Amino acid sequence: MDTKLSPDDGYTAVIGLGYVGLPLAAALAAAGSRVVGIDQDPAVRAAVEAGTPLFREPGLPELLAEVSDRFTVTDKLPDARPGAVIVCVGTPPEPGTNQADLTHLRSAVGMFAHALDAHCPVVIRSTVPVGTCREVVLPELKAHQDAPLLAFCPERTIQGRALAEIRSLPQIIGGLDQRAAAAASRLLAPVVPERITVSSLETAEMIKLVCNSHTDLIYGFGNEVALIAEALGLDASEVIASANLRYPRPDIARPGFVGGSCLVKDPYMLLDAARRAGHEATLVASARALNERVPEHAVQQVLTALAARGADLADATVIVCGIAYKGRPETDDVRGSAATSVQNLLANRVARLLGHDFVVADTRVSAMGFEPSELADGLSKADAVLLLSDHPGYALPDVAGLLASSPIVFDMWGMWEDALADTAGIEYMRLGRG
Repeated sequence: MDTKLSPDDGYTAVIGLGYVGLPLAAALAAAGSRVVGIDQDPAVRAAVEAGTPLFREPGLPELLAEVSDRFTVTDKLPDARPGAVIVCVGTPPEPGTNQADLTHLRSAVGMFAHALDAHCPVVIRSTVPVGTCREVVLPELKAHQDAPLLAFCPERTIQGRALAEIRSLPQIIGGLDQRAAAAASRLLAPVVPERITVSSLETAEMIKLVCNSHTDLIYGFGNEVALIAEALGLDASEVIASANLRYPRPDIARPGFVGGSCLVKDPYMLLDAARRAGHEATLVASARALNERVPEHAVQQVLTALAARGADLADATVIVCGIAYKGRPETDDVRGSAATSVQNLLANRVARLLGHDFVVADTRVSAMGFEPSELADGLSKADAVLLLSDHPGYALPDVAGLLASSPIVFDMWGMWEDALADTAGIEYMRLGRG
């Protein structure tokens, strides 16, 4: 695609066209901006140019079709200077350390730092450890200009509602100085009506990590209640629902898997920032550790039940229902999915490990180590079922009739409790049910 633009185009460069960058780029173009989307992956570029992004986000294909005359896709910065740059590249956790890998961020900044003028705002939207903008990004920019307009403006949306939330959620803006914050605010104003300017880059960086760590903590307490209820032979659903009923304090979260690309890494970034400052954030660490144990707990429940029956695990067929990290709102995002942990625990231990998801493509299911299966066929063959997702499609009132004669069922979210809890021949378990 031609990337030779006129110097008068005043385009906004959005670097990284994934779950964060592409919805924002499309929203900016829809608001009238000339946008150039930059991504190093040729498959990503081809899919965006065709209007069929590689991930599911309701309304995004239609919006891309509407803005095709204002949205260009390429693999590098055009020759003409950009009017603004927004960085939305991934910062995945490094295996074994859970520290953010800033390789893509450094590469992106190296791509444009030399090409900016003094009036070009640079917005970092990728989630980063506290101090990254000042310690990593700023030195690269200052090598080429004295007073860069650097701001950190965190992404705060969830997959499945990204386009609506970009336009409705308040946007946090932390600038290197007041000039930088004001420039970032002007850039995002056509898309985000409410903007909250905070005192520094570091404050904005921490806000993103605190929000997701708080979510992790809230869900973690629900899971703690579930594990305590199991140990006591009680039903966590009854405990939580009754405790919440018409009671004016914050609701206790229902138990279930806590994952996704943000919640499996952001608490570690906050922990690292606290540790470097001399504080051990034990509450954050405990919540994350507890939530990470939930998939292992589910697998152990199933293995224990199979062993109690005298079943030979090497001959067993297990189906995992729900490969994406969540079911509501639906997404095909598998980053931080419970299915990954379950696959690691069961791979090469069972005869067949089937996988089903209503949204995740079979090719992705296969790449994650599962044998793709139609739901009804897999349920009819399974010795054990792990229902990991609360996707509405799994609300099957006739699920008992689809199952093999006497399977073991672990239901993470209680989707099948009414249908299976008292069904003869089916050993039904759910998180939090003792």
